[in-house]
Amino acid sequence: MRLYIETMDTELVDYEPDGRVRLDGEDWSTPTLQERRAILHAAQTEIERLQDLVLALDRDAGD
Repeated sequence: MRLYIETMDTELVDYEPDGRVRLDGEDWSTPTLQERRAILHAAQTEIERLQDLVLALDRDAGD
């Protein structure tokens, strides 16, 4: 998985269930509160964009 985090100008490339993340070019780390908020915001934005894509493609599939 790759998630671009605009406010940090980096990509999240992997995560663990315990909350640790691996950012592009970095080792595993536990994000700070500010980093967590930036990651969560980027993830929520991406979820919304993907939902829009699914709806658009699903609508076209009915033709």
